[in-house]
Amino acid sequence: MTDQKSTIAFVRTHMLEQLPPPRGEVGPAKWIKENLFSGWFNTILTLLSVFVIYSALSSIIPWMFGGVWNASSLAECREILDGAHAACWAVINERWQQIFYGTFFPSSEYWRTHVAFVLLLVAIAPVLFETVPRKLLFVTVVYPFLMVWLIWGGSLWGPIGVAAGFIVAYYAGKIASGYTGSGLSALIAVVAALVWWFLIGPLVVGGLNSVAPLFPLREIQSRELGGFVISMIIGVSGIALSLPIGIVLALGRKSDLPLVKMMCVGFIEFFRGVPLITLLFTASLLLNYFLPPSVTFDLTVRVIVMVTIFSSAYMAEVIRGGLAALPKGQYEAADALGLDYWQAQRLIIMPQALKISIPGIVNTFIGLFKDTTLVFFIGIFDMLAAAQSIRANSEWNGITWELYIFIGLIFWVCCFSMSRYSQWLEQKLRTDHR
Repeated sequence: MTDQKSTIAFVRTHMLEQLPPPRGEVGPAKWIKENLFSGWFNTILTLLSVFVIYSALSSIIPWMFGGVWNASSLAECREILDGAHAACWAVINERWQQIFYGTFFPSSEYWRTHVAFVLLLVAIAPVLFETVPRKLLFVTVVYPFLMVWLIWGGSLWGPIGVAAGFIVAYYAGKIASGYTGSGLSALIAVVAALVWWFLIGPLVVGGLNSVAPLFPLREIQSRELGGFVISMIIGVSGIALSLPIGIVLALGRKSDLPLVKMMCVGFIEFFRGVPLITLLFTASLLLNYFLPPSVTFDLTVRVIVMVTIFSSAYMAEVIRGGLAALPKGQYEAADALGLDYWQAQRLIIMPQALKISIPGIVNTFIGLFKDTTLVFFIGIFDMLAAAQSIRANSEWNGITWELYIFIGLIFWVCCFSMSRYSQWLEQKLRTDHR
């Protein structure tokens, strides 16, 4: 007989607690197992890599962190080290001002570069971050004119006169838009600005300067600029100007007007096919031969123009790629809403194209900023030229690595910051998987 009191339950009446996964299947242990020791070949490569890294760091770290920071010359550094193999960072401690401001920039005017740099951070903050108060966009608008006044000096009437040209262009275009189309009104605005800048403005500004100069500062010649300051001036100016010009060129290349398209294609293909150093030599040596004898352009301005033109050609292709990536339905949607060409570009097409093109745009910006070192070859004393000047001094003759490591670190900080901001902006603007 079967004992009816003893029963076996085939259905679980309560859940068991979840057991943790094996240690080798989660976390760092799993990553190490799958990526470093997944087989005999990867194991050998991992061990060899560890050996190479250890050998390099065992020499580099003592050299870097065991160096000398206080010395007045390389000979004094070597006396302090007493035969030890270590860096002589004293050259940075002694000559950092020459690296940052250049060889010829007057030390009494360093404060002007400090103010210009702080204002630059304030000016770009509302452009880069939407949480910054929008009222600071006023600083963004006036900063280019304040920067020119702070760096080059002179009376403030000069930058105000240049800014007045944009105001004249705005009102001329606004008045003309009531009688003509958008294209002709834009042309009238440009003509009005040119008339002001080259005919009326110089007379007005010259009269005001002769009567009552406004906040005059000591004038700084371009040959006195150098170091990190000149790299920032050329880099920031090229970045700020190449983006809008690149947008216009990209739209022109996709235009249905044959003449506009042909001009934009010719511009882009020519400047993409010519090395930047060639354009810089053209700006430095050849440009004056094609200008009237009475017309002179500042060398720094000429370099900024050439760097901007060169970068704009690359920027146009990056943005054209973003425009090509948009589905045709976006253009059709803009037409269905009854938007004209410029409204569709401003409200629908261009925001999406720029979002797609963020990696390429920032990559072009980084390349432009690093290319500012090429001005060394046309006689502008950037950081590389400052390093050469320091090494030519008898006190520091023979030093090399410390200077170029420090300069490379400066460029790395600037370029890495742009890269990280690009990644943050991409994540912020992501609309997929939401």
